[in-house]
Amino acid sequence: MRYIILTMTILLIIAFPRIGQASPAVSANNAILMEASSGRVLFEKRAYDRQSIASITKIMTAIIAIESGNLDKKVTASRKAVYTEGSSIYLEQGEKMTLEDLLYGLMLRSGNDAAVAISEHVGGSEEGFIFLMNEKAKWLGMNDSHFMNPHGLDAKEHYSSAYDMALLTKYAMDNKKFRAISGAETYLSDARTYSWRNKNKLLTQYYKYCTGGKTGYTKKTGRTLVTTAEKDGMKLIAVTLDAPDDWNDHIQLFEWGFKNYKMKTVEKKGEKLYKLDDINNLTSGYIRDDVEYPLTEDETDRIVQKNVLLAKTKQSANNPIGKSVFYLNNQPILQASVYDHPKRRNLSADLKYMIEKVMGMNSIW
Repeated sequence: MRYIILTMTILLIIAFPRIGQASPAVSANNAILMEASSGRVLFEKRAYDRQSIASITKIMTAIIAIESGNLDKKVTASRKAVYTEGSSIYLEQGEKMTLEDLLYGLMLRSGNDAAVAISEHVGGSEEGFIFLMNEKAKWLGMNDSHFMNPHGLDAKEHYSSAYDMALLTKYAMDNKKFRAISGAETYLSDARTYSWRNKNKLLTQYYKYCTGGKTGYTKKTGRTLVTTAEKDGMKLIAVTLDAPDDWNDHIQLFEWGFKNYKMKTVEKKGEKLYKLDDINNLTSGYIRDDVEYPLTEDETDRIVQKNVLLAKTKQSANNPIGKSVFYLNNQPILQASVYDHPKRRNLSADLKYMIEKVMGMNSIW
């Protein structure tokens, strides 16, 4: 009888796991699942280890090139670009192709020749572009990353971490053009008679909620993969390094994340009363957008809001007068800027506001 009860209990646990109880089992040596808007890490497995990353390097190459502008400009393929080993879009020496076309070839077909051509065009040289890559990594806070090339072929000092690559992807996916390129299933360049099909099978075949990403592989590094997905208003980023079963890893990560977490509004936009830090009075302030955060069901009621220092001095009506900080388990998780006006003013309205302020006609103090 005892054996039967124990067996039934185990079966019930398997069939109806509690939220957040069982983390996904992934084949990857390193993995992370991040919610895109907040940057909250929902799952991680050795996510901060420095590892070779192969062609997911090209996410950095792509976003730097996109931000450089002039995507319609023609780029001439050099001998060095054409003879770069590995995956290719088969550029010919002297061939001209727009920067935008090269970006699609870079992201969809993982063209190493495209990567070098882009780097020489944007950076003045491959070395110049690598400098830009490392400067961008520093600026983004990618503390466990260092780049030695624009394509991801194995090099001793070329590495990143699952967390850093998620951070980079979070930044890149805020760019409309990057989202369009990363999420394209096919693309036809004017310089080709055939379309390029995206190598990201999670996007093209396996997972309907996938919105983009980048594949990678070298024999030494193994399979690397970055993908993004969106469902019910929540956007997730998954990164796996050295993952023999990466497609299934990412599906499991996404399904686990969408099941266990929901985007919750922890503070609605609008007028609120805030306590001044130094004089203990109340004043009105505005949060201009709903404050949202990914939470499990049992976390929703544990959010604590603290209103912090509303500064007296304001250079502009568009500058925040303070902030509201939100805590979970006594740890700060996010903050919202507080303004003295519900909407951003234009320049003339801002000037009028400042004149009235100086003349004492418009004061909340």
